[in-house]
Amino acid sequence: MNFNDWHEQQAITQFLHHEARLLDEHRWDEWQRLFTPDGLYWVPLVHGQTDHINHASLFCEDALLRSMRARRLEQARAYSQQPPTRTVHVVGNIGLESRDEQGGGESCVVRSTFLLLEWRKTEQRTFGGSVLHTLRREGDGFRIHMKRVELVNCDAPHEALQVFM
Repeated sequence: MNFNDWHEQQAITQFLHHEARLLDEHRWDEWQRLFTPDGLYWVPLVHGQTDHINHASLFCEDALLRSMRARRLEQARAYSQQPPTRTVHVVGNIGLESRDEQGGGESCVVRSTFLLLEWRKTEQRTFGGSVLHTLRREGDGFRIHMKRVELVNCDAPHEALQVFM
């Protein structure tokens, strides 16, 4: 690994850790600004799901739907958020899958693993899986074009999923 590859890996790692911190601190507006205008947040319903158009998903949210959910989570009278859900995201095994420098901009696909500990009212839940981020270089940083969260137990019955993973 040369210096540029190491530097790129460090920048990506810091970006993903920053994203996790924004989610844990409920900084929804800042988190949403990490996405490109056409960015997609997708949590498939089954393993190996190839697209989000022709199949049901646990979540498939563009900017408008992410914003609506964030507003609901902030709503003072939202019963499901009394008290607010608390989370801790742990991100690991971060690796660069591919890089594309065509079309005038640089993008890359990054795979990572995650554990999410959620405390809601009187119940603690744990979620885990892998995440594929398609990141676009923007200035000195990155923006998320797509975040695909592949839950280990995506096809299991779940109580209402409230927060972003």
